[in-house]
This record gives sequence, C-alpha cells and structure tokens, in this order.
Amino acid sequence: MAFNEVDFVGQPVSTNWNLRETSPRLGARIYRRFGKRLLDIFLAVLLMPAILPVIAVIWLLVRADGGAAVFTQDRVGKNGKIFKCYKFRSMVVDAEAVLEKMCETDPKVAHEWYTYNKLSHDPRITRIGAIIRKTSLDELPQIFNVLKGDMSLVGPRPFLPSQKSAYDAVGGKAYYDFRPGVTGAWQVFGRNDTTFENRVRFDEAYGKSASLLGDMSLIVRTGSAVLLRTGA
Repeated sequence: MAFNEVDFVGQPVSTNWNLRETSPRLGARIYRRFGKRLLDIFLAVLLMPAILPVIAVIWLLVRADGGAAVFTQDRVGKNGKIFKCYKFRSMVVDAEAVLEKMCETDPKVAHEWYTYNKLSHDPRITRIGAIIRKTSLDELPQIFNVLKGDMSLVGPRPFLPSQKSAYDAVGGKAYYDFRPGVTGAWQVFGRNDTTFENRVRFDEAYGKSASLLGDMSLIVRTGSAVLLRTGA
C-alpha cells in the first residue's frame, strides 16, 4: 500500500515522494545500518568549507545583542538517549521563562503551544532571529551534531524530553530507530501545516521508507525550501 503527504495534511500536495508501507529491502537495510552514517560524515565534511563562513557571520549578528549566539537544548535521540542539540539563538534571552509566563497568562497562547508546539506569531523572536528561522539558517550548528553522531542529515526531527509522553501517547515508535535529522519528511512537507500528532505519522512513514534515494530527495527538497524561504 502506497500513500503520500495528502494522507497526513488532508489536502493534495504536489510531490512524487511516496512513503511505502512495506518492510525495507536488503539494500535499504544495509543503507540504514552502515550507509546512512557514512553519507552523513561524507556530506558534512564536504559542506563544511561553505558552511563555516556563514556560521561565523550569523554568530556575529546574533551575538550583537549581548546574549549567547548558540544555545544547546536537551533533545531525545536514537534509542531515547538525551543529547545536546545546537542551534543559533533566534529568540530573546530567557525565552523559555517568557513562554511559561505567556502560557500562564493567556489561554489562547497556551492552547496553541500545547497543540502545535509552536506559535504562529511569537513575540519572543528577534529581528535577526526571524530571518534565520525563515531561511532555516538557525539550524546550521546542527552540522556539529551530525559529525558527533547525535544526529543525521535526514531523519525524524528531534523533540524535547518534555514532549516524549505526548509523542509516545500517539504511538510514535519509529523515531527511536533513527538518529534525529537536521531535515526530514515533516520538515519538508508538513512543518507549517500539521499538528504534533500528525508529525508522528510522518516519522512512522519515514521509518518504513528510509532509503538512500529518499534521503537524497529530502536533502534536495530542503535546499529548495531554504532558497524559497519557506521555513518556519
């Protein structure tokens, strides 16, 4: 049985990338066990000369307001292991405390956050932060997570430890079989349109379909999304 993104977001999506609900073939199994990690290292090293100057410029711009340019946040990784995820700061200092206060004082904000794990109009985002989030450049430091082996270039997007119970409650299992990805199916096809529950369905579908060609397709689509500024 084949299905695509239309099943997840409830409306047609123009794409040829199908997610197959079948057991992986031998080639796909070999890729997942050995080839995926080798591809991560090869592409990360290959991209590093182009990425490092961009990282340096963004670091200076974000650092200009006096706060730290890069922050680390605990995320759930492969087999449920917690790791430190790197990201450029795109919000005001003490953003977590600000969010907590917003949720306590505004029920609409609390409902939106607990439903989608994001806010459509987030006042915590700085001006430079809005730019790097829109272009997904805030995630560039995760290249170091890839090199360390905490993450993969492609996979399920990492979630917070506090979100684990909600993730598990809707049957999320495939996530734990992979290193979380800098990009992935949800990142490309559904990040602006789906609830947290539907995000789990993207991850389950990826778990059944992960392959070299599929990962390369998602990397290319991610590059197009960055160039077209369709990030979140």
